[in-house]
Order: sequence, then structure tokens, then C-alpha cells
Amino acid sequence: MPVGELLRRMSAQEFAEWMAFFEMEPWGYDMENWRFGMLAATMANLHRDPKKRRKPYRPEDFMPKSRREKRAKSWQDLKAIARLWNRVLGGREGRSPSADGNGG
Repeated sequence: MPVGELLRRMSAQEFAEWMAFFEMEPWGYDMENWRFGMLAATMANLHRDPKKRRKPYRPEDFMPKSRREKRAKSWQDLKAIARLWNRVLGGREGRSPSADGNGG
């Protein structure tokens, strides 16, 4: 689906939800690297001579440098990112009446 069509069909709220989901359960390039790094580290550790290399291999030892710095994001960071995308996509700022659990 072209990006323009996606932006017409997906609300800012849905887009923010997908972004939050990706932060919790990432997929794509970085996860592929992690999976292959895990496999390579496992194989290397199976054949590692502990006398020559005491420290076991880690998945990161077999992964290319990340395209961006990784750091854990707080809920405040995620909220700021969601607000930014909400503005970019023309969404409205505010809460629905039941969003805080107190009816308003």
C-alpha cells in the first residue's frame, strides 16, 4: 500500500498504537539481526575453546552496528513521540471522556 493511501486510511490514533506496539514487540531489520546474531553466537559457543576464549560470544558480537542508537524509552518518551505523530498526521490533542477512567 502506498504511504499516501495509508495516511488517508489510518487514523493518527491507530498509527500511534502501531508505533507503541512496535516499541514493545519490534520487527524488521533489527530483529532479523538479533535472531541471526543469537544463532551465530550459539554456534560459536558450541565450538568455542574455553581455554582460548573464556568469555562466551554474545549475539551483539555478530551483529552489524545499529543504524540508530538504541535505548530504553520511558512512557514519557513514547507519549511525546505519539503526540508528535498525532500533530504530524493532523490529529486532535485531547482525551476522550473515558480515557482517564473518571468519565472526563
